[in-house]
Amino acid sequence: MSDIENTQTENAEVNLGDLVQIRKDKLSELRADGNDPYVITKFEVDAKAADIKNNFEGFENKDVCIAGRLMSRRDMGKANFIDVMDASGRIQCYIKIDEIGEDNFSAYKKWDIGDIIGVNGFVFKTRRGEISVHVKSLELLSKSLRPLPEKWHGLQDTDLRYRQRYLDLITNPDVRDTMVKRSRIISEIRRYLESEAFVEVETPVLHTIAGGAAARPFVTHHNSLDIDMYLRIALELHLKRLIVGGFDRVYEIGRVFRNEGMDTRHNPEFTLLEAYQAFTDFHGMMDLCENLIRHVATAVLGTTKITYGDTEMDLGQPFERLSMKDAVKKYANVDFDEITTLDQARALAKQHHIEYEQRHEIGDILNLFFEEYVEDKLMQPTFITHHPVEISPLAKKDPADPRYTQRFELFIVGREHANAFSELNDPIDQRARFEAQAALKAQGDDEACDVDEDFLNALEYGMPPTGGIGIGVDRLVMLLTNSASIRDVILFPTMKPISD
Repeated sequence: MSDIENTQTENAEVNLGDLVQIRKDKLSELRADGNDPYVITKFEVDAKAADIKNNFEGFENKDVCIAGRLMSRRDMGKANFIDVMDASGRIQCYIKIDEIGEDNFSAYKKWDIGDIIGVNGFVFKTRRGEISVHVKSLELLSKSLRPLPEKWHGLQDTDLRYRQRYLDLITNPDVRDTMVKRSRIISEIRRYLESEAFVEVETPVLHTIAGGAAARPFVTHHNSLDIDMYLRIALELHLKRLIVGGFDRVYEIGRVFRNEGMDTRHNPEFTLLEAYQAFTDFHGMMDLCENLIRHVATAVLGTTKITYGDTEMDLGQPFERLSMKDAVKKYANVDFDEITTLDQARALAKQHHIEYEQRHEIGDILNLFFEEYVEDKLMQPTFITHHPVEISPLAKKDPADPRYTQRFELFIVGREHANAFSELNDPIDQRARFEAQAALKAQGDDEACDVDEDFLNALEYGMPPTGGIGIGVDRLVMLLTNSASIRDVILFPTMKPISD
């Protein structure tokens, strides 16, 4: 018999309100009989579904106590098969009326798909070879007052999946697997960095100055101090203060907030890893980045060979390294070494139908060319290096060519996954760049940063040569779980409220 609801009334022709009322009536009956499931506080669980199924020889004929959600019932009169789902997966349970007693069997028959139950029984294998639990007793631990969606064949409405993630996790096992992998990815990031002597720290979420990245911040107000404050857009400036203070290697994994658009790659709050290491440069950060991603893939997936969409790659192979201007020359056939004036850059942009703003300098226009012609071509792991100084206010200039900086971004499957610098530690140069950013902000650029006087004060005490990196954790999880949208790897993504 196929999976069915355990009452004839629960079918597609009965509206949701009626189904909920039926279940509420059942709850009232339970309470009237002194069997309120919500008063139960504890059930001793000693086994998980996956452990039993993966180690049958160790569990065969042994008593177990499992608990989880009743997901299906196959009614054969005086014997029933049910599926119980716990955090590890599903397992079949076999119930016979003469084993648990007529009264208990009659009570169980009134339970609903979605109820939380506890089962005591012994492990065996059916004649068809399915590992199961032969039930000796069972208990209703919590009543489900709403039927599961789509007859529990999976929640298909994408918007509803994100809004009601609890239902998504119940009905779509792949989602739970992705979220478990996310947890393991973050654990392995920590494991790798700690093996490299990095110290994990926590820095403020509320800032008095929005800095560390080019992004529009969320603004809030502190009533007691009567000042506006900003949810952090990056972790950078506080972590570099710690390098000044004498930490050699620090990192933080935390939420950052950017008041910008939402799409498959962007959520207003997301998880960022930033790490800073004294006495190294952006080349050291490239090595750290490549080795970290390789370690995480191996530890979580068991391989460095992965597929994202239609793209196959081996993260165990060396990542390509290419300067931004060489990338533009390769993919757009435009050589910015031949551009010596802003007028030439603007003319080139017009010729290639690239829109620019009056405030844009040569370096800004080079970056526009990169975004238009190069970014989406970088499917295999590629470090794009030497960004123009105009778009890199916190990176050290390249001594070989001060128009560019010692910076890289890692691109995989056409999107940025990491951003790193040889950190600017010259307080005079840093002040000039902050002031240039402040001027842009005054002209209406709401992604430009202000002058952070305390950070400049810290730099004036002396910061050693330092390499720093930021890695988007959500995008790394997307890559390693072959997830198409950032919402697929965030348990509770930001959603527009539903209007009444």
